[in-house]
Amino acid sequence: MSKTVQLLIATTNEKKLKELRDLLAGLPIQCVSLKAFPQITTVEETGETFEANAKLKAIGYAGQSGVLTLGEDSGLCCTALQGAPGVMSARFSGEKKDDDANNRKLLQWMETVPEEKRNAYYESAIAIAEPRKLLGTVSGRVHGLITRELRGNGGFGYDPLFFYPPFGKTFGQVPIEMKHRVSHRSVALAKARNVLAHYLSGV
Repeated sequence: MSKTVQLLIATTNEKKLKELRDLLAGLPIQCVSLKAFPQITTVEETGETFEANAKLKAIGYAGQSGVLTLGEDSGLCCTALQGAPGVMSARFSGEKKDDDANNRKLLQWMETVPEEKRNAYYESAIAIAEPRKLLGTVSGRVHGLITRELRGNGGFGYDPLFFYPPFGKTFGQVPIEMKHRVSHRSVALAKARNVLAHYLSGV
């Protein structure tokens, strides 16, 4: 496993790239984002589940780039909203993928929801693919509650609204290292590391 392999992280979101790169630290891989391949076309996320979208991105971008690719799709699911925003989490308030606007809309939709019904979970699905082969898919979840106001400036997405009871704080209020220990993405990445390690052992 001494050879370093390029891994395309199928995102242009620099915060997500940094988080995934941190969680994959120690593997003999060089993580790059879609910005390293300006010639490839966008793969539309038309799936109805996080796993479906992760597969679309992994297979689609691996085929275009010719390199090992990790596709990840994640979002927030609120029980009181029948799972919304779900796969539309990033585009909840529109195609601009505006975190602030998304948070404002979620607060509006949850305004009349009582405390005992404000439970929610983050889910992350990851697919890893070679240009001609899907290597595997994994997923992870973390459960919490939706607050009634933004708390903290850390993280991204809905983190300032996602209260994690064991911490007594939102993901937006804790250091990124604390979030990494329990987050949906860290749970999924721990499984993805095994898929990547098995693949890399044969390279």
